[in-house]
Amino acid sequence: MKVLILGGTTEASALARALAEREIPARFSYAGRVAAPKPQPLPTRVGGFGGIDGLAAFLKAEGITHLIDATHPFAEQMSRHAVAAAEQTGTRLLALTRPPWALQPGDDWQRVDSIEAAVEALAGPPQRVLLAIGRMHLAAFAARPEHHYLLRLIDRPDTPPPLPHHTLTVDRGPFTREGDLALLREHGVERLVCKNAGGAGAAAKLEAARILALPVVMIDRPALPPRREAHTLDEALQWLGH
Repeated sequence: MKVLILGGTTEASALARALAEREIPARFSYAGRVAAPKPQPLPTRVGGFGGIDGLAAFLKAEGITHLIDATHPFAEQMSRHAVAAAEQTGTRLLALTRPPWALQPGDDWQRVDSIEAAVEALAGPPQRVLLAIGRMHLAAFAARPEHHYLLRLIDRPDTPPPLPHHTLTVDRGPFTREGDLALLREHGVERLVCKNAGGAGAAAKLEAARILALPVVMIDRPALPPRREAHTLDEALQWLGH
């Protein structure tokens, strides 16, 4: 057995620790979008594979028998490549992914299916908006320049975000309800925009929005090809036979 973890999430790091403790041969892969990725207790590579064929070639060259996709739920391209490369090479594939957040009593969500739809949902008078979507899609919101955006990013960007009115805070989760309440109050946030990433580490902003009765534009997850999924570390270890 040899495992390749496609990582970048809290779940991926927990799995890496578990495999290292059990001395299961494994490698860890980061996409390379974070300047200082968290060190892992496994041999680690950083960067893309070169598409489906590149990933398939890597699986063969490294003798990978089990591929675990523990990327972010919105890493659509990587997840699609994992499905295709696993089929091409006959590698066993499991997606270790968080269940999506579900609407709770007191929530005020407007569900949309894309970044573009989230931009459209912000039509209206100027507001102070928390954009909790990462840095890749910030430019799309330049189409709504009337708003003041609060941006929470893991790394400080190399160039200023293309938004005329914004405040930048650099922080890394997991976050707390009390901390996010303080953040929303301090910046006078009136609306949130976020991706339905699921998990406990980023749910604090939704709890804070619920307490403050703030509306949330919730971006639904992309549709992915059929694949086997696990939602807990124990399920992933059982799948590996450990």
